[in-house]
Amino acid sequence: MYKILALLLCLTYVTALEKVNNQLINKNVERSIDLTTQLVKITSTITLENTGRESVRNFLLVLEPNTVGNVSYSNVKDSLKDDLKIVRIEVDNQKDKTFYNVLLKQPLDAGRVTTVVLEEVLTKSLIPFPSSITQKEKQLKTEVSLSSRTVENYTKLKPVVQSDSTITYGPYGTIQPFTQDEMIIHYENNAPFLTVTRLERSIEISHWGNIAVEENIQIRHTGAKLKGPFSRYDYQRDTGTAHHSIKSYRTILPASAHSVYYRDSNGNISTSTVRPRKEWIELELRPRFPLFGGWQSSYTLGYSVPSYQYLFKNPSGEYVLNMRIIDHVFDDMHVEELETAIVLPVGVSDIKLNTPYEVERLGDEITYKYLDNIGRTVIKLRKTNLVEQHIQDLEITYNWKPHLLLHEPILLSIALFLSFVCVIIYVRLDFSLSKSEHSKKE
Repeated sequence: MYKILALLLCLTYVTALEKVNNQLINKNVERSIDLTTQLVKITSTITLENTGRESVRNFLLVLEPNTVGNVSYSNVKDSLKDDLKIVRIEVDNQKDKTFYNVLLKQPLDAGRVTTVVLEEVLTKSLIPFPSSITQKEKQLKTEVSLSSRTVENYTKLKPVVQSDSTITYGPYGTIQPFTQDEMIIHYENNAPFLTVTRLERSIEISHWGNIAVEENIQIRHTGAKLKGPFSRYDYQRDTGTAHHSIKSYRTILPASAHSVYYRDSNGNISTSTVRPRKEWIELELRPRFPLFGGWQSSYTLGYSVPSYQYLFKNPSGEYVLNMRIIDHVFDDMHVEELETAIVLPVGVSDIKLNTPYEVERLGDEITYKYLDNIGRTVIKLRKTNLVEQHIQDLEITYNWKPHLLLHEPILLSIALFLSFVCVIIYVRLDFSLSKSEHSKKE
């Protein structure tokens, strides 16, 4: 069984002392929960009404306690689809709850209403039941927007209606703040529960016109674990598409990517397929063996892109790099741990980093590349619990002198020159201790 507790939504006014103002109420809340994949995607359309006498600029969101650690991404938009600023805060007399403060674009006057849309993505909120299955069995999970019409049972909190693969709860009225009602739905869903346990992403910048990207990826099937032995014979006979094992998946690369390689500890994996599209490159990755529940694998994916698409020079003479902290691994991906390393060119200074969301910046390092006697600065970032919504650009600004582009060619020229000099000296001079027979006769 897959079990999820409904998120409790509470919208309130924030005073200077960060206290709850009950005059800002939820006039209407419509929630859509999509659990067709391993991720829980919740969209809530909320109508706020200011029943007080003064205008308000903020409201609060409070999360259901058991889901706080599972919220990977949250975003709030207004009626114009503009993103609203959201910050985690503490509220007096509510220390046991997790609150987020949302700033409205325009003040909400007394007696007026406004509509906002809350989007949330939860990870590790679906629990397989049974926890282990045989090779031929199907895995069952919990959902509201179901991927199958096969529903074992579900919570019947009236009014509730099931229609094909959708279960509709409500409408419910006059709900008291901090009310919690458990929702359990047991249904069939054989979508791949593929999880990236660790992703090490390296971005190496070169002012010679190239950016090299390499990702070391560890993946695991986090669905119901395989029970009993694996039969290759039964696996090859099973031609159905609704199977819980993972044979292959799709990765999206930038349209300008070239020199793509895909390998594991045994070498290059030739079963991968590259398909150029109009706006991206589609790469089908096929592991050396199918992944059943509890099985894991690892591989390295690398490619290069031209630097002019990501590296610019602003009017003040600084160089600006805009690249993704994390890129697409597979559809509806869940990355437990990400470590991104950005290798800057030789001799950069005045480095400034701007990230689209909060990340942990690890200590900067120095690495040395071919004939490099100065060293390159490496910026290292770390973040946990990521989903597709975290595919956003970071911005790095730095100063760099163009003459440093000749640093390595000059070192190479000097090394070759010294080598030739050594060869000439060795050939021209005689280092022997005794004279040759020819010189003695003379």
